[in-house]
Amino acid sequence: MSELKVAVVTGAGSGIGRAVSLHLARAGYQVAMAGRRADALEETRTEGGTALASQLHPIVTDVSDEASVKNLFAEVTRRWGRLDVLFNNAGRGGPPVPIEDLPVEIWKDIVNINLTGMFLCAQAAIRIMKDQTPQGGRIINNGSISAHAPRPFSIGYTATKHAVTGLTKSISLDTRSYRIACSQIDIGNAATPMTERMTKGVPQPDGSTRVEPRMDVNHVAQTIAQIVSFPLETNVQFVTIMATTMPFVGRG
Repeated sequence: MSELKVAVVTGAGSGIGRAVSLHLARAGYQVAMAGRRADALEETRTEGGTALASQLHPIVTDVSDEASVKNLFAEVTRRWGRLDVLFNNAGRGGPPVPIEDLPVEIWKDIVNINLTGMFLCAQAAIRIMKDQTPQGGRIINNGSISAHAPRPFSIGYTATKHAVTGLTKSISLDTRSYRIACSQIDIGNAATPMTERMTKGVPQPDGSTRVEPRMDVNHVAQTIAQIVSFPLETNVQFVTIMATTMPFVGRG
């Protein structure tokens, strides 16, 4: 009998989360796919085909809601009794408006999803990984190129992604005694619905609008699959993957 491997992927209903869910399932994981929309999660499961259907498990979850997150991880424990990988991926952007025009309600929602949601999921995963036998696991936080350099008019997204870096470092420090390895992947311009606008042109620091190159989202998923293949004694603390010619080095 093959060894049971269990992963949770948040934001699994589209984009990077969908691609990572499919790759982890192909790597032999039972994948708890978390997301707000049941129909989107089912689309991910359908994309996996009959070969992966028994390994992809939709669980409707709002990561910004503590009770919803507790339900997600309680269901993981009930079904499989352990957790090996959390890909902390769920997130949202904000409208590209000047700082003075950003509604506080939108700011709070970005913080609740991108930062508080990531904390809640990490906290729940740590509790399981700390207490299980064998002890330990791997948490991979989805940061961003914006964890290093902002885009124009992106204060909510940029601030929360900078905060994710602090979250990653704290988790790495505070949980290594439990054999938990924590990584951060900073992604630039993966081809997903979230970056579709880049094909039409996005604002640049010099005030111009420019089309930006994108990369295959499956390359992100392959990177995640590579990280989780390592033993827990090896950690990829930070990794940046991006479209080669996108504006990042020297941005701004």
